Amino acid sequence: MATRKAFDDHLFAAFTERTGVGVVPVYDPTVQLLRRLDAGEHFDVMIAATPSFDALIASGVVAAGPRPIVRTGIGLAVARGADHPAIDTTDDLVKTLSTARSVAYSRTGQSGIYFVDLVKRLGLGEVVLPRATVLEKGFTATALESGEADLAVQQLSELLYVDGADIVGPLPEDVQKWTEFSAGTAAFSAGNPDVAAFVEFISGPEAARAYRLTALEPVS
Repeated sequence: MATRKAFDDHLFAAFTERTGVGVVPVYDPTVQLLRRLDAGEHFDVMIAATPSFDALIASGVVAAGPRPIVRTGIGLAVARGADHPAIDTTDDLVKTLSTARSVAYSRTGQSGIYFVDLVKRLGLGEVVLPRATVLEKGFTATALESGEADLAVQQLSELLYVDGADIVGPLPEDVQKWTEFSAGTAAFSAGNPDVAAFVEFISGPEAARAYRLTALEPVS
């Protein structure tokens, strides 16, 4: 999900134009992708949080050597046109979260899993979580458009995907969590030249430009 805007806006079309090879995307948070694999779903390339590949390599599902492609941090957004609360420091963040009517987060996304842990560490669990708007998956900023929440937390690249949202900014660095995403090749697709070409393309300079435009930081 974190890479969706870069791929939808540019990379899939650019790769197909260059190679003639079409790509069928399936978007889900890493946790959901792993559940699909447990159910026996087929894939050629999987883009997911880097640590999730260790078990998949050990079980023979993914070939060794996933390619790190991007990392991204977590941020907050408000509905387009709304006032931007202060989140420059952790104290600012605590005040903003404490006074929010409802904060939207994704239950199965990397950002949502971290957010729940963070608010508990900040002593806000009993204040923020009971009135939170919880999405099983998807873009949390859609809850700003519907009016269910007045704040949304997610990877910055995912907040950018929703037209009706304004990004306030990233979390303060002392409570920020950077997540690295890698491209792993299915073991039975490791010898497919089209698959290899796709992984090479999404790791290259043209992809890096697309990532930077969508709040993703390319990984060398």
